[in-house]
Order: sequence, then structure tokens, then C-alpha cells
Amino acid sequence: MTEKLTTTKNNYAIKGMTCASCVNTIEKYIKNQEGITDISVNLLSEEAEIEFDPNLISDDDIVHWVDDIGYQAISLNKEVPGLLNLDIDGMTCASCVGTIEKYVGGLEGVKSVSVNLSTEKAKIEYDETIVGPRDLIKAISDVGYTANLSQQDVDIDRLQRTEEIQKWKTKFYNSLILTIPILLIAMFFAYVEVGPITEFLDIEIISNLGLDDVIELSLATPVQFWIGAEFYKKGYKAAKHKTATMDTLVALGTSAAYFYGIFAMVYMVINPAFEGEVFFETSALLITFIVLGKYLEASAKGKTSEAIKKLLSLQAKSAIVLSLDDKGKVIEETEVPLELIQKGDVLKVYPGEKIPTDGVIVYGNSAIDESMVTGESMPLNKKVDDDVIGATVNQQGVLHVKATKIGSETALSQIIKLVQDAQTSKAPIQELADKVSSVFVPIVVIIAILDFFIWWGLLSLGIVPQSWLPAGTSSFLFAFILGVTVLVIACPCALGLATPTAVMVGTGIGAENNILIKGGEPLETAHKISAIILDKTGTITYGKPELTDIVTIDQVSEKDVLFYASSAESGSEHPLGKTIAKYGKEKLNSIDNPDEFEAITGKGIKALISGKQVFVGSRSLMKENELKVPQDLEDKMVQFEEQGKTAMLVSSDSLVIGVVAVADTVKPESKKAIAKMQSMGIAVWMVTGDNIRTANAIAKEVGITNVFAQVLPENKALKVKELQNEGHVVAMVGDGINDSPALAQADVGIAIGAGTDVAIETADMVLMRSDLTDVVVAIDLSKKTFSRIKLNFFWAFGYNIAGIPLAAGLFIPLIRYLFNFTFILPPAVAGAAMAFSSVSVVTSSLLLKRYKKPIF
Repeated sequence: MTEKLTTTKNNYAIKGMTCASCVNTIEKYIKNQEGITDISVNLLSEEAEIEFDPNLISDDDIVHWVDDIGYQAISLNKEVPGLLNLDIDGMTCASCVGTIEKYVGGLEGVKSVSVNLSTEKAKIEYDETIVGPRDLIKAISDVGYTANLSQQDVDIDRLQRTEEIQKWKTKFYNSLILTIPILLIAMFFAYVEVGPITEFLDIEIISNLGLDDVIELSLATPVQFWIGAEFYKKGYKAAKHKTATMDTLVALGTSAAYFYGIFAMVYMVINPAFEGEVFFETSALLITFIVLGKYLEASAKGKTSEAIKKLLSLQAKSAIVLSLDDKGKVIEETEVPLELIQKGDVLKVYPGEKIPTDGVIVYGNSAIDESMVTGESMPLNKKVDDDVIGATVNQQGVLHVKATKIGSETALSQIIKLVQDAQTSKAPIQELADKVSSVFVPIVVIIAILDFFIWWGLLSLGIVPQSWLPAGTSSFLFAFILGVTVLVIACPCALGLATPTAVMVGTGIGAENNILIKGGEPLETAHKISAIILDKTGTITYGKPELTDIVTIDQVSEKDVLFYASSAESGSEHPLGKTIAKYGKEKLNSIDNPDEFEAITGKGIKALISGKQVFVGSRSLMKENELKVPQDLEDKMVQFEEQGKTAMLVSSDSLVIGVVAVADTVKPESKKAIAKMQSMGIAVWMVTGDNIRTANAIAKEVGITNVFAQVLPENKALKVKELQNEGHVVAMVGDGINDSPALAQADVGIAIGAGTDVAIETADMVLMRSDLTDVVVAIDLSKKTFSRIKLNFFWAFGYNIAGIPLAAGLFIPLIRYLFNFTFILPPAVAGAAMAFSSVSVVTSSLLLKRYKKPIF
């Protein structure tokens, strides 16, 4: 018997990635390690999700492997309920470890304690209903040590890339300070005489070697090996593992220019007849431009994660915990950080303050503004025993709230996690960039080498005339410049950023509009939707039906029909049944609980009330039980159904005694939303369990001509499949309650009206509001995002397709023929173009932030 593999998933922040080749390097190397089952690396978010067998490898192994190939990994260890990670100060030896483990492990509710002396960290597994973080920190303090929560989750500073931006900014300014004097010497003072400065620079150190060249070398060297050290380190580690990245191209290109300068200096001394250029301004300018590009790119990337930053900023920073006596009287108030709230804590919330965590009101009443979390614009009145959501605002009275969910369990944390997961996922189109990037750098290096030898050979053999050479340039130097230019103009970064930048901005815009898109795949698929199926109840209608009519046969009162119908339905879970039961309880003094109850799917119910057999439901239910429906009741049913009402027959013993009609109001925005979908070329279908007349009446009201009626919940998925078999890309929109199979079957499953219940497994998109116009916004946003991805790819591929031949000198013959002069792209200009190509792709994606919703 094969032993079942136990795996766990963890997320890691990865520092130092520059292009899609870096992603390929990490994924390829880590995937080949024993114990790794899956890995997905996102360039833009600089995060990796790795699935591995914890019995074979640990977090530390993964961090070490990533470091081994030139990058830095930090385990994010997403918060797990009942698991606490602490930093411990004050330990000196193994006995300290034993003291803490013994004392804390003896506390009620603590399942396990593991303390590491070398890392000064503790991992504690505990029962949240018995003990909490404050208790555990205090226990460690009681035995003489200091404990603090480990900082593990993604924070706003990392999202803003503060450290990365500052690093590249500092590198750029340092590089600029060193490069400007080189430029002045090489580009200005070499051509313009400025009295004593020119005389000073012209001083000959030794035969044929001027002071100007020595100063350039002394300034270019720190630029090359201090400012550019990172390119060398990463390039070397990539080469060690038989891969190549953008760092490889930068290191090769700038090194070629720099070392040619040293060669030229030495050769000028050996051979006074040699008239060469030292080229130090080229290598220094290249690195300066590339570092500037990295600085601007990091700044732009920081703006792509604003949606998560906004969500994180919604959280309260602290909470007032109340200590109560046995009678529930407040005896003490203590302010604690949000992270130290424990389940069961009673929290005091003043008017105007944010509710710290999800909970239930135990004292007071107030209006709560939930707009920032659920998107609902109107404040909701809340009283004792009502649930409240963390991060929402208490508008009026003082509340006491008992914490029921903390940390990663809260609604806001679930929303943040969903958005984070979406932004780190890959869209299918990204596979194209990954495949190209895996071979891009080696191909560019080969092109550069071939370009150098071809041009040198053509010029040396006289096939290309020497008259084509710019003044003062040799055949070797001409070919050398072209080869270097090819190396530095090629840009795999733009290819790697084309998709993830757009996905991150697109999913962020969705989140800001209460539309949670679960990753790049549904975002990409949604732009191809050609048919959409809308569940009627709760999607097109409010899903809050009301009893509107009661019709009886002669000699039977409305009260009797209502009594039997509402008594029978009192055990029902169906929305229509609950409506009838609720109405009966309100209108009658009392109703009976059924002695027997059976729900018959798609048809109605059967119950035993006061010794009488009662059926409530459809015509087919009556027919199956050999109950005849009087013609006048049949006529009334048809009338109600043509009005869009759901009519149900009621029988007592062997007699059909009446009809009850229930109506569900159509949402006012449904008609305009459906019209907009149709104007986008999408075929709209409605699916419902109602009979065809009721279904057609509702469909006609909202402008739908395609109807699936009398469909049982379990058969909705078959209707989705029918349209897929006809060649449609199908979206299914439902409330997620009984639509799960259909949502899963659809190409894009959309759960509407989720509120804070965002963890609907089968949905690809979760709409927090119950508004059909959000479906239109989601599809439109998908189209705009995918158009932006295609534009990014057009630019990224177009730049390389045009730039590499231009740098290689492919257009020199044409330019000579048309204009009679030789044009070659200076390497420094090529480096600047490479640096700014990535910035342009990120900027292009950021333009999505100007997205405007469709006008209805």
C-alpha cells in the first residue's frame, strides 16, 4: 500500500529578482530538490508559493537553496489559527530552553512548545478557546524572559518596496556622482579647451598615457565593481547553476566595455602608434542608466500593490480589552495591540472608532458603517447578539463586542489573503513569456558574439569597405561596439513584467470595487465570455420572497389554508417555505410543528399536521399522489405564474384546498445590467427551478429571451455544460448556496452577494455586493486588463525585435544607401533604452488605475 504524501504550503518573500529569467532560474532549481512538490514564483510581488514535504525538508533548507542561486528568501509563514511564533530575548543556554518549554507546556490549552536557542524563536501550538497570545507571552515573562510576536506577514513597507527603492536610489546617486566627471572628461574637455583644466588633464603620466585616462579609470572602477557588484554576484551564481539572467547580460556588456578600456590604455603605452578610445564613459553610463531604470521600476512597482495597502490600512491598530467580574461588571480596561486580542475577549468600542475584530455585540446598540469592507453604502443598525465585522466603523453608541474571530480568521484577513493570492498567481498567457525568457539570454549572448565576428570578418576581408567606418574607429572597435550594444539593449525584464503588473493592478482595481478576482486565470478567461447564465433567485431578484395571495376552494377559509401550509413549511429550509412559515406565524396566533416532514426536491414537501397528511408544492407533486386540482385553482395558478409569481398548491388529506402565491421582487438594476451584457455581445440565459410561465414572466421583465426553467439545483451544471458543448465560454452567476456544482463547471464561476463570506471555494470571482452591475464591471475590467497585457507584450516583444537588429547593425547598409553615413547605436543609449523599457511596461500597467466603470 502506497503511503500518502504529506505536504504543506508556505510563502516566501524573494529579494533580488530582476526578470523572468530569474523566475525560471529559481523555479527550475528549487523544483529539482528532493521533497519539493510544486513551486510558483511571481516576479512582481517578489513572492514564491512552495509546496513541500515537511518530513524531508524545512523552511531553512528552502531559504538556503534560494540563497545558493543568488537571491534572498524570507519565510512569510502565513498566520495559522492556534499557532504562535515568538521572538525570545534573554536565553543563554540549553537550560533556558528547557525552562520555557516545561513551564509554557504545562499551561492548560497548550498542545506543544518548541524553542530554538540559536534562532531565539519559539513555536507554540495551543487551543484558542482556552489560552491566547497574551497568556503565553506573560507566562514566558513570568520565568524571566522577554517574548515578542514574530513579524511574519506582508507589511505595508514591503508592499511599498521602501527598502528596494532606497537601495536603488542610493546606488543611482553614488553612480551619478562618479559618472558625471567621467562624462565631462570624455565628452566635454576632450573637445573644448578650458585653460588650466585641459592642461591638467593632458599631463602625460607615462609614454602616451594621459592623466585624463587614469582619472576615468579610477572613477569607472568603483562604478563597475561597487555599484555593479550585484550584477556580478547574481550573474556568477546563475552561471554556476547553468542559467543566465538579465544580470548576465549587464555584467557581460559593461565588463566588455570596461576591460576594453584597460586593454586600450595598456596597448597605447606598448604601441604609441595605437589610437584607441578607453570607453570608460560607456561602462559607467551603462550601469548608471540601468541603476536609474531599476530605481524607477521599483518606484512604479510599489504603486501596483495599493489595493492591498488600502485593505491593510483599514485594520485597527489596538483594542481596549475589558476585564469583567462574575456579575459582568467592568473592573479594568487595558489597551492591547491588535495581534494580542484573544478569542472571548470583550472589547470596548467608542463612537467613531473601528471595531478591532469580528465579534458579537454583548452590550449597546449602534449604526455600523460596513462600506469599507462589504461595499454596502448605508450604515446597518446593530444590537445585542448581532454579529459585527472587524475594521468597520461604530458610528453612534458605545459597544461591548465579544471577539469570535481573530487574526487570519477575520473577514478582512480573508479578503486580504484572497487578493494577495490573486496578485501572486500567474495568468495562462504568462507561460509564453516564461518559455521565451528561458532561452532569451543565451540566444542574445550568441547573437552578440556572432555579430562581433561577422562584422570584424566582413571589414577585415574588405567585403564591407573601410569607408563605412566612423572617423578614428578600427574594424575591431567597430565590431566590438556593435557586440556590446546587442548585449545591453536586450531586455528580458519587460517580457517578465508584462503580465504580472497588469494582473496585480487589475485585481487591485477589482478589490477596490468589491470584486474579488481569484487570480490571473479567471481574469484572462473572463474577457472571452460569450454566454452567461444567471440564477434567478438572489441574482436577478432580491431573493427575499413575500407571500402575496391565498386562494381557497369553497367551504375552506384562507386561515385554514395558511395554517396547513405554514405548519407544514415550518420545518423547511427552502426560502419559499420559510416565507410561508414566517407569514403564518405573523398572521395566526400559532402554528403546529409537523409530526413528520419530507422535502421532495424540486417539487415541494410532505408533512403530517394534526394527524392530517399535507402536501405543499407543484402540480406534479399532486399528480404523483393522485390528488385532483380543481379547475378554478388551476386557472388562478396560471394567472399568478403569468404575473411572475410562484404558485403552490396546498392539500389536506385527499383534498386540494387552495393555492398560495409567493413573489420575489426584481432588483431595479437587473434590467440595465442584462441589457449591458447583451450590448457586449454576450448571450444571457436565466436558470430557475420555477415553472416555465413564472420564469418567462420574470425573464420578460428584465429583457431575457433565453430561459432554462424547472431546473433542479443539481442539474444547473448540466445546463452550463450544454452551452459549453455548443462552443461557448460560459460564466455562471449565482449566490453560491446551491449553485456550487454549476459555478465549478463554468469557465468562470461568479458568486454574487457574498458579503464577507468570500471563501466560496467553487467561485472564480466573488462579488461582495448583491448587484448585477458588478458582473458587468468584472467582465469589462477583465477585457481592459487583458487588452493592457497584450499591449505590454506588443511593446516588450516589439522593443526586442526592433532593438536587437538595430543594435547589431542590421540597418547600417540601408542607412548608408539612403543617407550616405554610418549610424551605430551608442552602447550607453542602448543601456538607457533597456533600462526604460521595463519602466514603460510597468507604467503602461499603472495606467489601468484610470479605469472607469461602464455607464449603464
